[in-house]
Amino acid sequence: MSDRVSKLLKSFTSHISVPWSKNISAEEKAIFVVYNKMDELKIRARIAEFEQACEQSEHPCLLLDITNAFPEWMAEQDYKEAYFEDPEYLKSNYDYFADDLVAKLSQQINEHQNENSVVALMGCGTLFGFISVSGMVKALASQIQGRLVVFFPGEFHDNNYKLLDAKDGWGYQATAITAA
Repeated sequence: MSDRVSKLLKSFTSHISVPWSKNISAEEKAIFVVYNKMDELKIRARIAEFEQACEQSEHPCLLLDITNAFPEWMAEQDYKEAYFEDPEYLKSNYDYFADDLVAKLSQQINEHQNENSVVALMGCGTLFGFISVSGMVKALASQIQGRLVVFFPGEFHDNNYKLLDAKDGWGYQATAITAA
């Protein structure tokens, strides 16, 4: 069990099985599973093991894969052909995409969660360059009754999160689970 993903799974299993405090802030309900971007396919191949760790700890898991969120949103746009011809016109619509994504995820979350649930987000790396993952997590965390687990391809140092190879990161009160 020496590979990074196995270590990450072991740390996650240990953390998710600890009894949950009910008196915590929305930000503290977020758990970032931080992994090397090179391990994306390995994480995806073993995502069922993370779900199983939740289930074994009596926390039903709602996995929301947002990998195709942007292309699906883009396909619904009336002016998609114009955006492909001149992508600069699309930048002003990123906020609309963010709002639509949060609304869609919120609906799914509110239909399926309870105070023992884990809502897991997969595919955050696909948002890079389009919307702020931190903004999306803050918007969703306030709606979470149980825990929000964010599978995060990036880095965590000194309470600062960096998605992929971003130059800037952000501070957040979430619990970070790493392979280290």
